[in-house]
Amino acid sequence: MKSLGLYGKKYLDIDIREREIGKPGDDEVVVKVHACGVCGTDVNFVRDWDEDYMPLGHEIAAEVVEIGKNVTRYKTGDKVIVEDCGMCGVCADCKSGEVDKCRNMYELAGQPGMAEYMCVHQNLLDPFDGLDYKYACLTEPLAVSLNLVLNSDIPLGGSVVVLGPGPLGLMAARLAKLRGASTVFVVGLSRKTKLEKARLALAEKMGADIVIEGEKEDAEQVVKSRFPEGVDRVLVTSPPESMLTAFKVIHFGGIISFIGLHFGGKNVIPLDVNDMIFRKITLRPTFAEPAIKFPASNKLLRDGLVDASLLVTHTFNFNEGKKTLTGIVEANQPIIKAVLLPHG
Repeated sequence: MKSLGLYGKKYLDIDIREREIGKPGDDEVVVKVHACGVCGTDVNFVRDWDEDYMPLGHEIAAEVVEIGKNVTRYKTGDKVIVEDCGMCGVCADCKSGEVDKCRNMYELAGQPGMAEYMCVHQNLLDPFDGLDYKYACLTEPLAVSLNLVLNSDIPLGGSVVVLGPGPLGLMAARLAKLRGASTVFVVGLSRKTKLEKARLALAEKMGADIVIEGEKEDAEQVVKSRFPEGVDRVLVTSPPESMLTAFKVIHFGGIISFIGLHFGGKNVIPLDVNDMIFRKITLRPTFAEPAIKFPASNKLLRDGLVDASLLVTHTFNFNEGKKTLTGIVEANQPIIKAVLLPHG
């Protein structure tokens, strides 16, 4: 079976490649990809990654089309989410109930999720129903935001600042409200571009009480006009340099949970350790490997507690891949979440 897939590197060097998908192994399945979302990591790759082409896409909603002889839980026609990294279940960490520490994971084996077909281990599958594929593919990024929010341990009635109005930040704002936050700020850079304008506008619908345009307003001043001592929690979904703002607005004894990455050399920031110690600030990095909370994430989408229809604003095919990714990188399109539909 032949399958097209998208690969990319700096600067918007997008390659459509054809690869052979073999018969599934005993514990494997072949899936037909119906939808795959564009992640911030994909954007980082096509904007900043200057090594070999990277396979693009890992937010995958698919249909089982062929199964290996040991596969009994799934059958052809089943709708599934494909995890990009699934815990092994047998290592010392998994056996100790600390699956988040598993480093012996099932993975995509270099296959792009932005493809027509994939062959993956059955342990990477999560069944779903009641959702359109283009919305179901938000299961993975929503799980990333969910782990970020849970990791921050938001107190009931607490105050929260979300840095970054991308899809992860927007979903984190919604989840913070669902977890009982009384006040949620969302901080972006500006409304200068079509993309930024669309994302900040959606922040208000996703639960943000106050939206801050960082290039026009001093985020610290706005936050502290409401909370003079700072907020209880800061959730960082934007690049690492925005951590500097997090330190300015966090309350004594507060928690900063962060997932923002950068692959273009801006991943190192100055850190005042004395300030962290004296103010008892806790940093909690959140790395969504292995995949955790996928069933809960899918249920939130299915039940409408997180409205996927507000987030998925653009769909595209292979030939439109470069145009769509350019629109995100250069922010000249009002794209919140773009989803590849490999089969139209």
